[in-house]
Amino acid sequence: MNTSSKRPVARGFAARVEPALKRAAKVARKTAKMYGTPLYFWKDGKVVAQKP
Repeated sequence: MNTSSKRPVARGFAARVEPALKRAAKVARKTAKMYGTPLYFWKDGKVVAQKP
């Protein structure tokens, strides 16, 4: 099977997923702010809680 034929599909998929991930992050920040809960991120190889 030729793997190079799958690359354009993967790039197209990634291009469609990126806006959805950005929308999901925006909603998560909004929800966390509404309920006063922290958001968790990877920073310098560690998990960090941050208030929105």
